[in-house]
Amino acid sequence: MTTQKQKEHDAKVVHQFTRQAIPFTELPGHMDSIQMLIEMSKVAGNDLVLDVACGPGLLACELARVAQYVTGIDLTEEMIEQAKKRQKELGLTNLSWDTGTASRLPYSSNSFSVVVTRYSFHHLLDPKPVLSEMIRVCKPDGIVLIADAALPANKVDAYNRMEKLRDPSHTQALSYDAWNQLMRESGLRDLQRGNYKVEMALEKQLKASFPNPGDDEKIRDIFRGDIGVNALGMDAYLLGNEIHFSYPISIYAGKKQAEQDTSPDIHHRK
Repeated sequence: MTTQKQKEHDAKVVHQFTRQAIPFTELPGHMDSIQMLIEMSKVAGNDLVLDVACGPGLLACELARVAQYVTGIDLTEEMIEQAKKRQKELGLTNLSWDTGTASRLPYSSNSFSVVVTRYSFHHLLDPKPVLSEMIRVCKPDGIVLIADAALPANKVDAYNRMEKLRDPSHTQALSYDAWNQLMRESGLRDLQRGNYKVEMALEKQLKASFPNPGDDEKIRDIFRGDIGVNALGMDAYLLGNEIHFSYPISIYAGKKQAEQDTSPDIHHRK
């Protein structure tokens, strides 16, 4: 991957999520199943937690209710501003926020006992180096957790075509097989997987998204044609005259091996 390609993609992500920062926080489905993530991360009162690609801080603030301290990092400054606003509204003091990229985390190795990310991997050009970075900054015997879309192999291509129309910064959701391979090759041990669905109303999701002009109607047509077919793997259905669907989310968690050290410690927190 060229540095220029990564820069162009990062700019696309920032462009999309600067616009999505406020509507993202207002979608009701984004608070779904946070408790499941907290339980699978095994976060406790003495944990130092890193939330990678933290967005507007929805997960980080809930983790902060349990953990000793939570750090959130995101590429989009407007998302960080929304996270700070949420922290202030909730009266939480044990959080801090950084702006930066997930592929080169600005923290020393073995800094956090729990490292999580939610709904970020489908925006990555290459998930492997990001997972490696998450493992690098995690302490030995600490937990690394990822929550993102996962689909059967025969549905993932149709899903990705639709999501790229809805959000041009989408790269690819992974199939179950691809996720299993990624996690096996990571070196994490005691691997666990959980599942949940995020229910959405199509029009509310489109209102919170910024597809290219004309693509919103293409998306509606795709969903209309998928009712009763489920080629997307999203269980589209009509509720009255409204199209509803669900995002299929999997949670993958594993423990960093004590001997699973990392690349040279070249990324230091500012």
